[in-house]
Amino acid sequence: MKEQVPPSKEKQSLYFQVAKDIWGTKDIFVNMYMIRNSEDDSWVLVDTGLRSSYARIKKMAASLFGEDSKPSAIVLTHGHFDHTGSLKRLADDWHVPVYVHYLELPYLTGRSSYPPPDPSVGGGLMSSMSWVYPRKAINVEEHLHILPPDESVPGLPGWKYVYTPGHSPGHISLFRERDKVLIAGDAFVTTKSESAMSVMKQTRRISGPPKYFTYDWEAARNSVRRLADLNPSVVAAGHGKPMQGDEMKIGLTNLALHFEVDGLPRKGRYLREPAVADAYGVRYVPPAEKSNRALWLMIGLGIAALATTYLVAQQQKKRRIAG
Repeated sequence: MKEQVPPSKEKQSLYFQVAKDIWGTKDIFVNMYMIRNSEDDSWVLVDTGLRSSYARIKKMAASLFGEDSKPSAIVLTHGHFDHTGSLKRLADDWHVPVYVHYLELPYLTGRSSYPPPDPSVGGGLMSSMSWVYPRKAINVEEHLHILPPDESVPGLPGWKYVYTPGHSPGHISLFRERDKVLIAGDAFVTTKSESAMSVMKQTRRISGPPKYFTYDWEAARNSVRRLADLNPSVVAAGHGKPMQGDEMKIGLTNLALHFEVDGLPRKGRYLREPAVADAYGVRYVPPAEKSNRALWLMIGLGIAALATTYLVAQQQKKRRIAG
């Protein structure tokens, strides 16, 4: 492990520090994390982002741990497309074990697709366009290992995983007990993940799991309460910037206490009846609410156009200021 020094501006744009020995990076709208094991200077990668995240992960690893470094393991919070996009390529390159909860195995061994995303939950472009998001299983079976039943995290002494289903059947979060650092995955997030504008601007806000992919709202509520009971000091999620201090604590407490108001969508396919999944995959999916896919597409394209216009204007403003 190289001596830790203040990161250059280039490195600051590549990754951010969450807490001691924990760094994160964002690719478009999703985060990945690298955690150093201080006992032997090895490290673990948590989630693998999108397909486009491969080069970013490799560059970040080289910057933090040296050229040609590789983790002792990859740990997945869950198997949705935005957390496993680079998984196969990285696992094939590195030949390291990939650890998951056993209830995520069907979606990572080619056996089952996830429940369909739900664009009817509303909230913005990320929701309205969710019907096009990949949900089919990938197959990385040769690399997969099941997380130990004692809640320990391989390669990370002092950490434990917390079973937090609802957003996906085998979703987990990671918790370092000595300083109460929580990597929440998508059990809850720190922005409004349904809104492309909030995600792009990284607006800080403790929110429930991304609504468009959450298939069991009672389980999701219980998972948020389980994490709030840990009383974390720092939280880092799959979407949004890390948070700490009173703003985070109040936000997480409010979400746990008032999940029916602040966490649930007002409508949605899985609101009254969850999908049913087990170790073999999805067994039952409730019928979709009547919707007009063309209408969702038009709404999504309109919001996308507005978001693009805003982002272009912001870039032009920055260039004028820099010039």
